[in-house]
Amino acid sequence: MAVAPADLVFDSLNGEGYPLRDWLTSYPFLLVAIDPYTHESAWILETAGRVLDHYSSADVRVGWVATTDSDGCRQFLGPWSDSYLTFPDPNRELVKALGVERLPALLFIRNDGAMEVVDGWDPTAWRRVAEGVSGLLSWSRPIVPRPGDPTPYTGTPVDGD
Repeated sequence: MAVAPADLVFDSLNGEGYPLRDWLTSYPFLLVAIDPYTHESAWILETAGRVLDHYSSADVRVGWVATTDSDGCRQFLGPWSDSYLTFPDPNRELVKALGVERLPALLFIRNDGAMEVVDGWDPTAWRRVAEGVSGLLSWSRPIVPRPGDPTPYTGTPVDGD
């Protein structure tokens, strides 16, 4: 399992930025990283929002990392940018530092910094991560995939190639 850089600063859309180690003092992170300028990230919004909704009352911080500025986050995510932690990442520094290769991506970062990253929309891999999160938190599991969810796809490269 990879380890996230503890000093990596996450700047929240609605607050101050803190190093990852400070965000993880109480709860782990479950994040969905998206690129609002691609169809692939738009296709997964409803599904990803449903997964984040499922865990919003659990002992985990849920949120978005969007590879755009603050205004782009608000435009693309709409009310979800206010409902969950949202981290603008216009220069893609966060996603690259976390080892994300393709967007969208699902990231689970434990309190000790150990992390799992699923690049693209791979329903089986997202379900596996969700099962691990649910087991760790003693929480119910979301249904992934569910009828109406997109078919699997690899997503778009973080580095733009």
